[in-house]
Amino acid sequence: MRSPLQGGLPLRDAVVGAVVEIACDESGFSGTNLLHSTAPVITHASVDLVADEAVALITALRSGFRFSPHELKSGRFLRGSGADEALEWLLTALTGRAHVHLIDKEFFLVTRIVDFLLAEPSYAAGTRLARDQRPTALGLYAARHSAGSDWGAFLAAFVDLVRMKRRVPVRQSVHRFFQARDALLHRGLGAAADAVLHGLDPSHVRAVLARLDNDDRSVPPPLEPLLPALAETVLSWSGGQRQVLVTHDEQSALTADRLTRLQRMMAARGASSAAADTTWALPNGVSPLAGLVMVDSRDDPRVQVADLLAGVARRRPGMIGDALRQPPPHDPAV
Repeated sequence: MRSPLQGGLPLRDAVVGAVVEIACDESGFSGTNLLHSTAPVITHASVDLVADEAVALITALRSGFRFSPHELKSGRFLRGSGADEALEWLLTALTGRAHVHLIDKEFFLVTRIVDFLLAEPSYAAGTRLARDQRPTALGLYAARHSAGSDWGAFLAAFVDLVRMKRRVPVRQSVHRFFQARDALLHRGLGAAADAVLHGLDPSHVRAVLARLDNDDRSVPPPLEPLLPALAETVLSWSGGQRQVLVTHDEQSALTADRLTRLQRMMAARGASSAAADTTWALPNGVSPLAGLVMVDSRDDPRVQVADLLAGVARRRPGMIGDALRQPPPHDPAV
């Protein structure tokens, strides 16, 4: 017997104006084990197919390319006979109907260091809604090749610092983190990176950790990339012009409380920031995220297609061209 689905964000109010419904899934997420995985990227894929279109696409893959009648998975798909031809056909079929968001795990951790330990932790962290912090994060990330093994030690110290179940007392975690910071400063990584490292303040770090330890829910989970990935996906499909209804494979990270906070943040920050790629047209206070429904991927062919696309993108990111990474086109009249 299947366990009941958890999480989600019910659609409490009627959508305002235009709306698009998308189905999503991810690939490569390994929990808080962000540095010790064979997958350096996480992918979050979304499609705006209706169920019949998804079924037709899956049927075509099975009949035309002789894939398994069971749920398609990217690993088996890419190992199958004629995989390259099938992949080219799939990506062509999804052009204009899909979007892929790629997350480099190391850069994600750098954005967390900057957004949480230099700025104010928020649900905008790691997204284009916190764009003012992006140059700072890029300045530190660009210096990683000059840092040698000290770079990995610094990121590992940060992961241990903000892990929900910390392995050592706070005092030791903070001490280890600043030891790793000092090792990077000793290397002289350049003005941009050194400015970030010098800006890290022990008292501010301890204050952020206290909020985490006291279960301050206004602070998002530091090692959870799915929330900013979902925000970026919604912003891409919305373009500031329409609301987005999300159907998502079940994920424990997408709790009702976190999704509600994400929804409110996007409503408050969207129109007032320079985040949107187009002129923001949604009314003041209306979030681009209208709602989110959890499903079991085995029951929804749209999510199965998103899962396949996410897995392909993670295993062969070079195959994912600009057409699938850019915001999907939409007709404002729809």
